[in-house]
Amino acid sequence: MAENDDQDGSTLPSRLTDGSSPAPLRRPAVTITRTDAKPRVIPQFDLADLLRVVIKWKWLILGAVLLGIATAVAVTTLSTRIYRASATLEINTTPLEVMGNNRGVMPKLRSEDQFLQTQYGLLRSRSLAERVATALKLASDPAFAGTTPDPAKRTRAAVGRLTANLDVTPVRGSNLVQLSYTDPDPARATLIVNGFATGFMAANADRRFEATAYARNFLQNRLNATKQRLEASERELVAYAQQKGIVQLDSGGQGGSRGGGDGPTSATGDSLSSQSLVAINGALSSAIGERITAEQRYRQAAANGSSSDALLNPTVQALRAERAKLEADYRERLATFKPDFPDMVALRNRIQEIDISLRRETGEVSSSLRSAYLAALGREAELRGQVSALRSNVLDLRGRGIGYTILQREVETNRTLYDALLQRFKEVGVAGGLGESQAGVVDAAIQPSSPFRPSPIRNLAVGMIAGLVVGLGIAFAIEFIDDTIKTPEDVAAKLNLPLLGVVPKLARGRTIRDELASPRSSVAEAYYSIKTALQFTDSGSLPRSLLVTSSRAAEGKSSTSLALAQNLARTGLQVLLIDADLRKPSFMAKTGSDIGLSRLLISNESIAGHVVQTNTPNLYLLPSGTVPPNPAELLATSRIRAILRDAVDRFGVVVVDAPPVLGLADAPVLGSICEATVMVIEAGSIRRAIALGALSRLVASGTRIVGVTLTKYNPKAAGYGDGYGYGYGYGATYGEGSKTPMLDIAP
Repeated sequence: MAENDDQDGSTLPSRLTDGSSPAPLRRPAVTITRTDAKPRVIPQFDLADLLRVVIKWKWLILGAVLLGIATAVAVTTLSTRIYRASATLEINTTPLEVMGNNRGVMPKLRSEDQFLQTQYGLLRSRSLAERVATALKLASDPAFAGTTPDPAKRTRAAVGRLTANLDVTPVRGSNLVQLSYTDPDPARATLIVNGFATGFMAANADRRFEATAYARNFLQNRLNATKQRLEASERELVAYAQQKGIVQLDSGGQGGSRGGGDGPTSATGDSLSSQSLVAINGALSSAIGERITAEQRYRQAAANGSSSDALLNPTVQALRAERAKLEADYRERLATFKPDFPDMVALRNRIQEIDISLRRETGEVSSSLRSAYLAALGREAELRGQVSALRSNVLDLRGRGIGYTILQREVETNRTLYDALLQRFKEVGVAGGLGESQAGVVDAAIQPSSPFRPSPIRNLAVGMIAGLVVGLGIAFAIEFIDDTIKTPEDVAAKLNLPLLGVVPKLARGRTIRDELASPRSSVAEAYYSIKTALQFTDSGSLPRSLLVTSSRAAEGKSSTSLALAQNLARTGLQVLLIDADLRKPSFMAKTGSDIGLSRLLISNESIAGHVVQTNTPNLYLLPSGTVPPNPAELLATSRIRAILRDAVDRFGVVVVDAPPVLGLADAPVLGSICEATVMVIEAGSIRRAIALGALSRLVASGTRIVGVTLTKYNPKAAGYGDGYGYGYGYGATYGEGSKTPMLDIAP
């Protein structure tokens, strides 16, 4: 309440009593900023935003982390102790191949990765688990397979538990694989994992033996069938040869015609007729040569009267020698005796007898040559006849030998197949018990001394991380879903309006009177900054009439109106604070309720009689007066324009404390009259849609909104820490000489 009870206005500014003409209430050059558009808000986070969210919701995140740790401790305490036994196997990727070539058993080429994956699958197979369960009699253990009376169900339960708790882990970069089994009983876990290792090797050996046995049985059956076909084909070949009269002779081979071609149909066939033809054809060739030689000797002798055979005959040679001797003796004696000498005649007669003997001997040689020629010619003709006969016989044999050759080749094919199968059968018999094992135990499992699960450290780490993730997720989800105006950045991003200032939240036990009484308090400094920002809203000068409103009640608009009015008054301006909330007034004068705005609205009285001076220098108050039954109707008249025009003309600045916007028509009416409007928004209380709705109503009425004041702002709650916001941090009493007198009104 005001300390001065004067009603005559003697202490009021002179402009309240002069008769100067009223100044215009609004400046036409001012452009109204539209705020009804709803800009698209795209959430963007940087490191500062993330840190702000974490600090803001630190207790939620810490609670989630503690809950996760408590859950991990409970799980660790209540969980059954599980032991893990491990064994290491080596898998040989190049086992010996059972079916090899004639050199023996050979390594089998295959994909190493595919083979290893196959072995891993066999280790995880149900058949191996059944083998282990049978070998260790796990189905009979009630603690392992349950107490079901059905043996089949117990076996299935045991196999299912084995496969579920077995872990096959290949060792990267090697042929080693680690088998691990988890079980509440450490001894049983060790027994089972060793059972899997030995069972796997035994299963491989069984499969290898079964493959060998199958191969032996298969080869045995094929051998028997091939042997029967071979014997049948041999019998058929012999029967055909007997039927066709074919005699096939061996030529030093292993049977049949292996060394002599392809049977009677070949050029070198070993049949009897063929061999005879070959032999006689050779004799014919010899006979032809002998005949040609005899013919030449004979024709030479016939042409020359003598021949080399005659000259080489011993008788002829002796007669020639004797004649030559007698001829020489006759010529020698002819020098002494006359030709008719008896001795000479006797020599001549002897020579003549020798000549007759020579002619006789030469004729006999020619006769023998002719006889030899004729004999050779006859032998040749005889051999030619035999060759011709044998040729016909051989040609006929070849025609009959086609079937023989076919049967003979079938015999050879069956014999070759039989020999190959017999060789493979021998190899399988030798290799059936050979070959290295596909798997070997490198390290057998030993009984574990400490449990594998639960792991306290791991559970605590998981619980802490899970709690942190859940806490962060909830914090960011709330931050993303919550569209209230919480921070100064939200004003520009969500409302597209300038921010005039941020007023911190009052400390516990402090009132607005206390904060404003301390000029260096954070609240006072914040309002002083807002007053300074208002000076730059319109070409560097303050608006003459300023409306302060909010979306709803209790957002701090009355405190903002009071603080702005006080700060403006301290600068030396004559300031009038009008309490225009005719429904719920915030300021009341000690003079009573017979003066005020409501009285002015229903009368033509001057404003000078209703303004009271406060205990703050240069600050005056126009109270709301008596609460009328129809505030909206009073404010809708033209009287309010005249009152505000008169107030602006008489005072330097008029601050109007208006009712909230939503649900009431007062604020839009007053906003359309005042030169500027300040929107007060409580931090973290008003949703963006509500604020935009209130701003839209104001803009629709022609209100000029110069900015937003964010009140009751808690930097710690918003996640900015202690250093964000206004004020110097000196405290409520630092640097104070004496308290500034407060406006004597009750908010």
